[in-house]
Amino acid sequence: MEIVLLLIAWMVGGGSPGPATLAIAGTAMRRGRAAGLAVAGGIVTGSACWGIAAALGMSALMLSHVWLFTALRYVGAMFLIYLGYKALWSAWKNGNSADTTGLTDTSLRKLWTKGALIHLTNPKAMLGWGAVFAVAVPADASPTLIWQTFSMLITASAIVFFGYGLLFSSERMIRAYGRARRWFEATFGMLFGAAGLTLLFTRGQAQ
Repeated sequence: MEIVLLLIAWMVGGGSPGPATLAIAGTAMRRGRAAGLAVAGGIVTGSACWGIAAALGMSALMLSHVWLFTALRYVGAMFLIYLGYKALWSAWKNGNSADTTGLTDTSLRKLWTKGALIHLTNPKAMLGWGAVFAVAVPADASPTLIWQTFSMLITASAIVFFGYGLLFSSERMIRAYGRARRWFEATFGMLFGAAGLTLLFTRGQAQ
């Protein structure tokens, strides 16, 4: 029962509006299903990296060195502000409503990298995984229990993030985006910028 509640809380937290879900939704509506799933794949990979680090005790080590946590916070904030700027610039240009043509393996790799960077530079992702292993997993837990917990949580994350990619790449969502592309991009830009500024000017929990 406890693990079910943990998974539900994890999925609700992962699916709540934030940089990761915004990136998947915006990309899926703008560039189609393959692009949205590529970003989702990168985000899941980034999440897995933090999960493995937490399982190995590396996130706790990082939190004990405040300068590392602070550096990560600044890098993450600037990356989100950059994504916000790009979205606002796209809204101002008001180009095509969807750009699924010419989607190559190279562009999909770039989108995957974008998703991975969003999560790897997000200190909240590190804190989330660290909290799970600190609170939900006993200190004397066996390696089997630790990796079972990791496997269940990363599977739940994959369901949420790939689900976003599928949902927002539906024909209905793409048509809605096409009708109000500028407003969508402007909203994404402001939300990314707000998330970046919040991260930049909020004192980290490691401090």
